[in-house]
Amino acid sequence: MEQTATGAEHVRWDLSDLHASPDTLDDTLATLAEEAAAFAERYHGQIAALDAPALAEALATVADLQDRIGRAYAYAYLHWSTDTNDPARGALLQKTRERYTQIHKQLLFVNVEWAAIDEAVAHERLQHDALAPYRHYLALEQAHKAHILSEPEEKILSEMQVTGRSAWARFFDETVGALRFSMDGETLTQQEILSKLYTADRDVRRRAAAAFTEGLTEELRTFTFVFNTVLADKAATDRLRGYDHWMQSRNEANEVDDATVDALITAVTERYDLVGRFYRLKRRLLDLDTLYDYDRYAPVAAADTRYDWSDAQDVVLRAYADFHPDMADVARRFFAEDWIDAAVGEGKRSGAFSHGTVPSAHPYVLMNYTGRPRDVQTLAHELGHGVHQFLSREQTIFHHGTPLTTAETASVFGEMLVFQRLLAQEEDPGNRLALLVSKIDDTLATVFRQVAMNRFEARIHTARRTEGELSTDALDAAWLETQTAMFDGAVTLTDDYRHWWSYIPHFIHTPGYVYAYAFGELLVLALYERYRHAGDAFADRYLDVLRAGGSDWPHRLMAPLGVDLTAVDFWQRGLTAIEDLIGRAEALADRDASPTDAAPHA
Repeated sequence: MEQTATGAEHVRWDLSDLHASPDTLDDTLATLAEEAAAFAERYHGQIAALDAPALAEALATVADLQDRIGRAYAYAYLHWSTDTNDPARGALLQKTRERYTQIHKQLLFVNVEWAAIDEAVAHERLQHDALAPYRHYLALEQAHKAHILSEPEEKILSEMQVTGRSAWARFFDETVGALRFSMDGETLTQQEILSKLYTADRDVRRRAAAAFTEGLTEELRTFTFVFNTVLADKAATDRLRGYDHWMQSRNEANEVDDATVDALITAVTERYDLVGRFYRLKRRLLDLDTLYDYDRYAPVAAADTRYDWSDAQDVVLRAYADFHPDMADVARRFFAEDWIDAAVGEGKRSGAFSHGTVPSAHPYVLMNYTGRPRDVQTLAHELGHGVHQFLSREQTIFHHGTPLTTAETASVFGEMLVFQRLLAQEEDPGNRLALLVSKIDDTLATVFRQVAMNRFEARIHTARRTEGELSTDALDAAWLETQTAMFDGAVTLTDDYRHWWSYIPHFIHTPGYVYAYAFGELLVLALYERYRHAGDAFADRYLDVLRAGGSDWPHRLMAPLGVDLTAVDFWQRGLTAIEDLIGRAEALADRDASPTDAAPHA
């Protein structure tokens, strides 16, 4: 299919900062395996006997090994991501994953032996300054010691992971990446067909949804089997590690307790009325008797605004610079130094992500840029991740990443900065309404849709553990029931929509992930209110939080920004901010604004 030029057709990343070429990866991995073996020979069985300085020395060696193997793995993964149909790239990724696992196995004893140390002894040792770069990581390992198995058992689980869930995740990605959808005589990728759901032409949206469903239907048997396998794999792992419920391991990895997550989910599900309220407004703005699932993202402005790649770059960098020049300086490097792959291509992974790689390197952003306004917001989102990952390189590899609960903070905040910039410069009421509606669309998708998807996950994980293998019909029913509840009667879901659970990668890659989006969005709404009142002083503190990476508990990291994640009413404040956005949109609509006649909101 011939695509409208966006200027992103040749925006390809340069992976040479990670590794010179695929041909030399084997030698690198062999060297790392030898070094890991030598480390194990020296330290195995000795971790409990090491004083703090000696333990810090050992951990520095582990950090170096993990950083270098992380470089190799990131290279193989990113190399594969831009052409998942290439067997040679797939084989390289699998070989790297297997070697990565073998090296990781040789280092497992460090975690196991540290976790076995008496809690009081470990606490005393952690007070030593030498362990400051590793303190939070070591504290977490102690906190989770009840779920760490013996070294032989951990090695077996690590070994089986290569042919277990990670293999099924790769198979899922390659299957989804190879899907093609037929519409009007053209063959479209997932990214291309889904982008048509954002067009003003209702018939195009309807036919695009039908074509997408038809393509998914051809692989439903495969997707059903993959989902069941992943569900069973997680159930077995949770059982072996002694977790009480399907979300416990995810909550612990996110460094939040069950009560906090339950409070978030309850707060959001109890305000599904906001979803219904907004979509009733949107149905009125679109002048439709019935709003179907394929109408949800229809623009309320007649013009289908396009952004060239250079325009998108300018919008994002200006918004970032208005907040803090350092933030814009980091983001600018992604464009200048080829850290982004934005071109749409055959076999390329759908969607978008920012891969943080390792502290000794830098992040990379993948997009499938088609020039639509949503793509500009996606660019802002992924660059938010990228800035966060770049700044946290100051930490060791143990604290470089963040739990998922705070991993979405910088990305969603970046989106908010771009939205507020566009809104502030727009004087036409119709265009302002169009911008508000688009933002609310995204906010509802980030908060309410993600929690509804969490409810779907809860349904299918529980059912798989209590009822056995699930049929496609059972998965369809769970999806429709949990999605229908969210829309509060304002959106009519077609029969086709029942299959749309099947292409969502988070369910396969990271079970339980999705509530982190809602966590991040509501957190950002609170943070943005703080920023409005605190100004430049907030921006400096915000960048300090990004630099801290995952070096402390999330509630402690956020405290300097004036946000208390442990407060009972925290989630309510975020939901109130969403209600205010909807109220602003309703007020603009009631002033006889005519968004369908509005000019493009460029």
